[in-house]
Amino acid sequence: MNSSVRMGRVLGVPLRIHWTVPLLVMLFGYSLGSQTLPARIPGQPDATYTVAGLAGALLLLASLLAHEAAHAVTARRKGVQVQSITLWALGGMTRMGKPRTAGTTFLIAVSGPLTSLVVGAVALGAGIGLETLSGWAVPAAVLLWLGWVNLVLAVFNLLPAAPLDGGRVVQALTWWRTGDQDRAERAAARGGQVLGILLVGVGWIAVLRGALSGLWLAVIGFFVVIIASAEHRSARLAPALRGLRAADAMSSPVETCQDWLTVQRCLDDVAVRTRHSTMALIDFEGRPSGLLHLPRLARIPAPQRETLRVRDVATPWVRCTTCAPDDLLVEVLERLSPGRGLPILVTDGHHLAGIITAHDISRLVQRHTPGGTEGP
Repeated sequence: MNSSVRMGRVLGVPLRIHWTVPLLVMLFGYSLGSQTLPARIPGQPDATYTVAGLAGALLLLASLLAHEAAHAVTARRKGVQVQSITLWALGGMTRMGKPRTAGTTFLIAVSGPLTSLVVGAVALGAGIGLETLSGWAVPAAVLLWLGWVNLVLAVFNLLPAAPLDGGRVVQALTWWRTGDQDRAERAAARGGQVLGILLVGVGWIAVLRGALSGLWLAVIGFFVVIIASAEHRSARLAPALRGLRAADAMSSPVETCQDWLTVQRCLDDVAVRTRHSTMALIDFEGRPSGLLHLPRLARIPAPQRETLRVRDVATPWVRCTTCAPDDLLVEVLERLSPGRGLPILVTDGHHLAGIITAHDISRLVQRHTPGGTEGP
């Protein structure tokens, strides 16, 4: 989701739009306008099909937003922090903290599919009414299409596999039955891995038989496998990190670079003596001001290196992930978001206390996992 762009707020929640959303609109708009509508209502002008296809695609996008907004509203009512809603080519994603009870997990999970069912039923009812009472065939056909798509979306999302809503339902029920949240998360994630592999397989079989729509199914399955695998790793890490604080994971002292140095001077005097690919920047007063990724310096044209300051090519402080030494590590990791991921800068007031990298997390997991070995 790093390629998404902030586009305002929905019900107080930041809304992000992925670059693949225009692709989604064009794909569904073209399919509806060039195939579905002409087959159902032949003889209409091409402009009518084009406008109706675009309108249907935008209505579908709005219904996806309603689905995700339902998750966000339910989560906030239950005291779960919601970071953002992101729309992308395969639907939507609501970033939020972990619910603290199985009941809350269940309610958040079912709110989205229930919203899709309601939207689908309303669209079908409106389409049937328009077709019967007014004879507006094209708008009626668009609403009927929208209704069926939302019903399919609701049913698909209820499949018992993470990251789908049905996987969250399985997670909630397993958590309620066993009392083990980590086991429940692993079970839902394993279901997602199996479902994703099945979708990829079915999709490719469909493609080999001449149905290009199978390619879309295979892509969905591919992303389900990726996300489910990430969630499975996260569920395995959680027990090892629970109860630990940022200070337990951070590396200290932190290698720093003055933010007023030119790129060339940084390459000559600083980069050559560090073993790290990322460095914290400090300003004239010694306060942290940003995060510098050294490989980015090598891509800067040589003529610009003598005048360009490192602070001009670094990640500014306001976009860095920060925390305090006493913050719980699991909660800090849950706050990671697109554009604000690892490494994490640990600050004590205006003092830079340490830095947490992926290697630090891995070393900490090995140290606190039964049978693990402590890294160097």
